[in-house]
Amino acid sequence: MPDLSAHVSTVPISGIRRLYEAALELDDVLFLAVGEPDVPVAPHIGAAAKAAWDADLTNYTANGGIPPLRRAFARRFEADHGVALDPARVWATVGATQALHQALGLMLDPGDEVLVPDPGYTTFSMSPRMLSAVPVRYELHEDAAFLPEVDRLEALVTPRTKAIIVNSPSNPLGTVLDAERALAVLEFAERHDLWVLSDEVYAEFTWDRPHVSLTALDDQRTGGRRVVGAFSLSKTYAMTGIRVGFLVAPPEWDLALRTAQEAMISCLDLPSQHAGIAALSGDQTHVHEAKRHYRGNLDAATALLDERGIRYRTPDGAFYLWIDVRHASNGDVAAWAIDFLRAERVAVAPGSAFGPSGEGWIRVCVAATRDDLLTGLSRLPAPVA
Repeated sequence: MPDLSAHVSTVPISGIRRLYEAALELDDVLFLAVGEPDVPVAPHIGAAAKAAWDADLTNYTANGGIPPLRRAFARRFEADHGVALDPARVWATVGATQALHQALGLMLDPGDEVLVPDPGYTTFSMSPRMLSAVPVRYELHEDAAFLPEVDRLEALVTPRTKAIIVNSPSNPLGTVLDAERALAVLEFAERHDLWVLSDEVYAEFTWDRPHVSLTALDDQRTGGRRVVGAFSLSKTYAMTGIRVGFLVAPPEWDLALRTAQEAMISCLDLPSQHAGIAALSGDQTHVHEAKRHYRGNLDAATALLDERGIRYRTPDGAFYLWIDVRHASNGDVAAWAIDFLRAERVAVAPGSAFGPSGEGWIRVCVAATRDDLLTGLSRLPAPVA
């Protein structure tokens, strides 16, 4: 039979999914590897989706989503960031994953380069390869608090560099850009005339500091012509399987996005769009309760790790812990994580799944039941005193 396209073989396999699928073959596993909220969807969100199905609201919509959904996102964005977005710049997508891929598809030609964080979420490197483009990793160093360093970024820019992906709050690291660092990244992009693709999926979950939105900051500086923002309802509203995301794009992208959306998805399904309106416009009490739950889990988990003498990075956002297991992993944390899964029945994400700089670390999702989280962490090997 004919061969697959050559670029397919260059797409890295997700190390998270490899571990997760291995875990599904075992019994009595504590799942701490995947970013899946353990809280239920709020009743009013499910009711809105059900009402749409009951009313047979199952037809096509505009490529960017129905106007009430786009307006609901714009209102929520203004309430959170103080920036009034034109709803016409808001495009409903099949989760933030499609939003990221869609944006990269409009930014990159084959052979173009995009700067991606290392450690960084897996699809940041997978999507460019699917587009025959080249992800160029920028390392995030522990001695720089795992934050982007502009002087190191400068050395990576070539004539083929077209964009940089920035993720704050970070998955997997839990880092959060402050205003000074965010401005430095924007000025770097302006100097080199780069697009900035800002992944802000965890914007609602920061700990003891505000979320600084690159999307909002750029809107104030350029009218939104430098930064393209990717957002999602998956984590905030525990809607991971419902797949409602958003792309906030420059006004000039309107025609191109209509064409791209039609070619890729046509439109997001209508019941999910109604669920999204209910989530964004309805009572936010469940979001605040989820945040308290995750913060309580973080505090309990870090207390246990401190007691056991296991190093970790204290997160400023998102709901993950970045834990140092170099004392046990012998230079191959992916293999160690599989062995740990089989021996202890605890699934954790190997840090190397997020890039070479993650070697020796693991990511643990704290959006789990308190008992599962603490039991799983209690099974980690502690350093020898």
